[in-house]
Amino acid sequence: MNDLLESAVAAHGGLDRWNQITAITVDASITGSLWHVKGKVDALKDVRFEVDTKRQLLTMDYVGQDKRSVFEPLRVVIQRRDGVVIEARDEPERWFDGHQLETPWDEVHLAYFSGEALWTYLNMPFLYTWPGFITEEIAAIEVDGEAWRRLKVTLPEHIKSDTREQISCFGPDGLLRRHDFTIDVIGGATGMLYASDYRDVDGIIVPATRRGYAWQGDYQRVPEPLLVAIDMGEITIR
Repeated sequence: MNDLLESAVAAHGGLDRWNQITAITVDASITGSLWHVKGKVDALKDVRFEVDTKRQLLTMDYVGQDKRSVFEPLRVVIQRRDGVVIEARDEPERWFDGHQLETPWDEVHLAYFSGEALWTYLNMPFLYTWPGFITEEIAAIEVDGEAWRRLKVTLPEHIKSDTREQISCFGPDGLLRRHDFTIDVIGGATGMLYASDYRDVDGIIVPATRRGYAWQGDYQRVPEPLLVAIDMGEITIR
């Protein structure tokens, strides 16, 4: 690990503690204008999802509905809670070919995008220590009078995420402040996700609130609209 990644991992609870856990379960409300654009208003307003910390797998239960989605890089399944499959799609990423921001989504599109995105967010920054990830500290920036060190991360091809090259910004305390990226499955739309409301969950430091906006130029935030709001309630690890 380079110095910045090492300090970030330590600030979020340390690799030794992280390696002791296998999953994070979150009760959340995920809202914002992106879901309106995609024709999925309130689809994720009340969900419980479990993130595997050892492999790319996310399971999401839709509270009050007999529905569960299972995201893996090469397959997405929508099923009932008793396991009966409603719909499944292999190589789900290719089903986004030709999509732009305004292209509507079906249930499997939603499950794929929310799966890869939330899995990435909940495993950061520990994910960056995995084999195949390339990290490089780039020029720091100043935001609201605070110096943010920035880590450019290139993900290996077998990990599905918003895009292969992303930037994580860390404050003087080593905690993630913002995550900058583009989104391949939305035609390269820009995104920056602010992290706040940190909690100590059994030794792992987790931001319970995230707010996502578009950016333009040299990572200048577009203040309206608020694209994504992630508000976490109960968070447990095992």
